[in-house]
Amino acid sequence: MAPRKARTAPAPAVKAPKCRVCKGSGEVSIKVRVGRKQRPVGDQTGLCLTCFGSGEATD
Repeated sequence: MAPRKARTAPAPAVKAPKCRVCKGSGEVSIKVRVGRKQRPVGDQTGLCLTCFGSGEATD
């Protein structure tokens, strides 16, 4: 029988920095405007185009 190999500790996980635009959530809000006078009626949530929804900085 072959001798056992010594186990090594796994490398610590390195966290990527958070996205500056969405602050790590992956979503951004945009005001929704309707009508001829373009009055604001609420917010619509969408995917962050800077990090494509991952929440991690791509720099």
